[in-house]
Amino acid sequence: MSEKPAASGNFILPEADRTQIMGVLNVTPDSFSDGGRWFDQSKAIDHGLELLESGTDIIDIGGESTRPGSVRVDQEEELRRVLPVIRELAAAGALISIDTMRAAVAEAALESGARIINDVSAGLSDPSMLGVAARTGAPVVLMHWRGYLDQASATFHYDDVVAEVIAELKTRIEDAVETGVRTENIIVDPGLGFSKNAEHNWQILAALDAFAELDHRLLVAASRKRFISSLLAPEDPALATESAKDQATAVISAIAAQAGAWAVRVHDPESSAIACRVVAAIAAHAPGEGRV
Repeated sequence: MSEKPAASGNFILPEADRTQIMGVLNVTPDSFSDGGRWFDQSKAIDHGLELLESGTDIIDIGGESTRPGSVRVDQEEELRRVLPVIRELAAAGALISIDTMRAAVAEAALESGARIINDVSAGLSDPSMLGVAARTGAPVVLMHWRGYLDQASATFHYDDVVAEVIAELKTRIEDAVETGVRTENIIVDPGLGFSKNAEHNWQILAALDAFAELDHRLLVAASRKRFISSLLAPEDPALATESAKDQATAVISAIAAQAGAWAVRVHDPESSAIACRVVAAIAAHAPGEGRV
C-alpha cells in the first residue's frame, strides 16, 4: 500500500516553455460530454493513466457535474467519487487539480495528493474556499461565474462581455489576495459556457489578449462545449461528432497558446498538445527569439 501523499503545502507551479495541457477526468454519471464513461473508479484511474500517456500535464478531477440543469451531489458522495482516484493517480506521479466548489472537498483532495484547486465559482459558492487556498498554499483557478447553471438563464446579459468578465475577475482576485492567497498562485479562467451564450464565448476567444491585463496565468476551457457543437452542426448541435469537437477544440487551444495562455482544459489531450507544441515551435523561431 502506498504512503498517503503530503498535503499541498507551498506548491509552486512549474515553469514551462509551452501552454500546459489540463486533461479532464469526470468521475460522474452526468457530465455534459463524457458523463458515466469514467464513473467507475477503476476505469477513472485507467483513463487518468491514459491521459498522462497522451500528453496531459495536469489531470483535472471532478466528482460533480456543472453542466446546465445538473443537480448538485452531497459532499460525502463527491468525496467518495474523487478521493480514491486522486490517491492512485498522485501515487503514479500525476500533477492533479481538484475541480470542486466545496472547500472541504478541496482540502481533502489536497491531503490526498492534489496540488491545485479549480473552483468554477471562484470562491463564491463556498466562502471558505479562498481560505483553504491561502492556508494550504495551493494554486487556485478563479473562474468567472454568475451562479449555478440551473439559474443561468437570468444571467446572460452583458453590455460588453469581455470588459465585464475582466472586471468581475479582478474583484475575485482582490478577494483572494485579501484572504491571503499569494498573487503568484492565482490562475484566471474566463468561464466559457458559464452564463454566456455562443456569441459571448466567441467574443471572449477573439479577445484573449485582453486578459493579459489581469497579470495572472490564464486557463482556457472550451473543450467540447455547446457553442462548438452549435458551430459544427447549427441545425442540431447534438449531431456534432466527438472527433469534430476535438478538432475544433485543438484550434482553440492553438489560439489560446498564441495569446499566452498558461493552460487549456481539454478532453482529448493529444490533439491539443500537438497544437500547443506547434505554436511554441513557431514562437521559438520568431524574429528576435535567438535566430541567427
